[in-house]
Amino acid sequence: MVDVTAQLAQAAQRAQAAGLPYAGAVTPEEAHTLLNALHNAVLVDVRTQAEWNFVGGVPGAVCIEWKSFPGMQPNPDFLAQLHARVPSDAHVLFLCRSGARSHDAAIAATAAGYTQCYNVLEGFEGDRDAHGHRGALNGWQAAGLPWQQG
Repeated sequence: MVDVTAQLAQAAQRAQAAGLPYAGAVTPEEAHTLLNALHNAVLVDVRTQAEWNFVGGVPGAVCIEWKSFPGMQPNPDFLAQLHARVPSDAHVLFLCRSGARSHDAAIAATAAGYTQCYNVLEGFEGDRDAHGHRGALNGWQAAGLPWQQG
């Protein structure tokens, strides 16, 4: 059995060491464990509709764009959409392609009153490999965690 308290403490230590203004940073594997272990954990995928459709996503994730394709303009309704779909007392695990947009979303959600925000490090597709491809080096997909094609 996984010690969820220890995982959350490790996530908080990562955040503190990096000076992050939100509750913690988790690996994809840790995020998956927390989603299965905590009754109030929610995965929020902040990638674009195009990414969900063409790259795929995590079954059961709440999808709310942080920025919209093709211009990558910020979603002005992000926080309203988050409040409408995710309780403010939830453990909110933010996921994007590589961990950058989800970092920004975790900051915004924390500033808006969510106290348990976590960035999923490496994101869904992870970093580019030596050939410039994503999805094999690290991230949710490379970890072999559940996902489905869009």
